[in-house]
Amino acid sequence: MRIEGIRNEEAVFEEVNFEKRAEAIDILEFHILDTIEGIFQKEYQNGDLNLLKLQADLLKEKLENIDKKLFLRLHEELRKSTDKKLLFRQIIFNYLDDCIREIGQPVKIGYDNFDVFVDNLLTGFNQTKPEPAITGEPEMVFYQKTPARIVFEMGELIGTESKEIFFDLGSGLGQVVILLYLITGIAAKGVEFECKYFDYAKESALHLNLSDVEFINEDARNLDYSETTIFFLYTPFKGKMLQDMMRVLQKVAKKRLIRIFTYGPCSIELVRQDWLKCTNGNADDFYQLCEFKSLPH
Repeated sequence: MRIEGIRNEEAVFEEVNFEKRAEAIDILEFHILDTIEGIFQKEYQNGDLNLLKLQADLLKEKLENIDKKLFLRLHEELRKSTDKKLLFRQIIFNYLDDCIREIGQPVKIGYDNFDVFVDNLLTGFNQTKPEPAITGEPEMVFYQKTPARIVFEMGELIGTESKEIFFDLGSGLGQVVILLYLITGIAAKGVEFECKYFDYAKESALHLNLSDVEFINEDARNLDYSETTIFFLYTPFKGKMLQDMMRVLQKVAKKRLIRIFTYGPCSIELVRQDWLKCTNGNADDFYQLCEFKSLPH
């Protein structure tokens, strides 16, 4: 029985084995509890199934409580640390060794345990995600979180010794900005039009005592990017809004060379810009991190 197998695997209950525990929780939730729920919908409940469901629920809760204590402790350590970049890397390599090895490998679609870990680490397992307070313009794209492995891949390309400034255009809940800062240590900013998302991101950065992290509640097309050299877009808008943003960035590129990282459908629009060159392929895969560099003016 799978429940008994998980109970007897001591490593699952050791705090450091997050990935093993995540796999066990998935088995309990999607292979056992969901199956039982499906049976309950078709047939009358019976004593054996009720007992099995109770055992699975209790075991899942026990494993989740280990994670909750783990993330509360790690979040507090990160908040108090005077060398957050070093501590963050140590945490990631200690708990996500398998995931780290997959960075830069063939394109992987969707979210995984890497995202679960990073999300809970940055929030301390304890922050409720806000609902949008305003209705955006029709060409604004609804918020989707950038996969953590994409931000790590971008961080590796930017490097840890850079003195440049990074700007996330359409920063949502702020995770890309915060993650990029923790990975590289460079100054990182995000602009977000939705006020609830902006408040959440600002509070997250303040709670972690992050220096050189800033969030701005504004239309991205209206800002001064005179000091920024690295940009990121996870398709925050489309159509005319995206074209307008390209014209803003082109003006910046006329004064100095810039780099633009993209993820999602917006990469196709950047390929069409004659003042940009994609440095890592054809930018024809929505699930690939693309890097563009401006051409000398």
